[in-house]
Amino acid sequence: MQEELLQIKNSAMYFIMDAKNPKELEEIKLDFLGRSGKLTLIMKELAKLPMDKRVEIGRLANEVKNAIEDALQTAEDSFSQKKIDKISRIDISEPGILPTLGHLHLVTQAIDEIAQIFARIGFERVRYPEVEWDYFAFEALNFPKNHPARDDWETFFTTETPHARYGPQVLTPHTSNGQIREMVKNVLPIKMLNIAKTYRRQSDISHTLMFHQFETLCVSENISIADLKGTLAYFAKSYFGEKRKTRIRPYHFQFTEPSFEVDISCGLCNGKGCKFCKEGWLELGGAGMVHPNVLKEVGINPKKYAGFASGFGVERVLMMREDMHIDDLRLLYANKLEFLQQF
Repeated sequence: MQEELLQIKNSAMYFIMDAKNPKELEEIKLDFLGRSGKLTLIMKELAKLPMDKRVEIGRLANEVKNAIEDALQTAEDSFSQKKIDKISRIDISEPGILPTLGHLHLVTQAIDEIAQIFARIGFERVRYPEVEWDYFAFEALNFPKNHPARDDWETFFTTETPHARYGPQVLTPHTSNGQIREMVKNVLPIKMLNIAKTYRRQSDISHTLMFHQFETLCVSENISIADLKGTLAYFAKSYFGEKRKTRIRPYHFQFTEPSFEVDISCGLCNGKGCKFCKEGWLELGGAGMVHPNVLKEVGINPKKYAGFASGFGVERVLMMREDMHIDDLRLLYANKLEFLQQF
């Protein structure tokens, strides 16, 4: 047993000297001095020895235990001192390392700027549901029952039980539902800007399944196409600058009459034609005078009041700014830091 005790002592000393950190010291302590430790188990066997040997071996066992405990304490003190020395070596006069800071997403920046532009000419920003009833998304906007936009190849329908009055539930395919929800309040005049997420089943370099739109609506007496053109010109000049050209051309929308599509010269090729714009012009969105049927549906007299509306894609408007050079809309949502950190 005497040789076994000396072997335990030598083994413990070796491991203590080789320990790399306090955690390893704790493991060594448990291995030799713990409840089931090597030395503890030996000391439990002392009672079985004859009395003359028990005193001698017991004294040696205590010496081994004390030696291991002293070595462990010395090693623990050494690690503590190293930690103190490391802390004391810190030069508090050195400049700190600044943490990496994020910033608002490019689309969020665009939304804020668009809202500020329209606020300067009196448009009040509102928000309405992105999960909407068919009535507000289509029916009240003069869409016939068999219109292609109302089938599930164009619009996302939810599994919610259809409303008794408002019909099935959809993810908003456009922000025009805000027109109806604003006009049913019957508080005139109206100058509304609705910015929200919209959802359509399209995905390519100029479309994503989820995107953002901003919708303007102005309803009052003596509103004309001249007011619409002036508002569009003001926005284009404020957001894109003096060099870019815009145009409107006749089109058809269910909820406006007359209706127009609004184009801007491509910022990637300066109107020469490229893979993104095809012919030098990019469609920003639609606009027009609010259809008399829509005004009647919400209880506004179309003989006394008139209005104009417009709807644009935030991402598309953003991509057409000068010097942006974004040729694939999907890049905005790819979560690539090397792209996002540019802005």
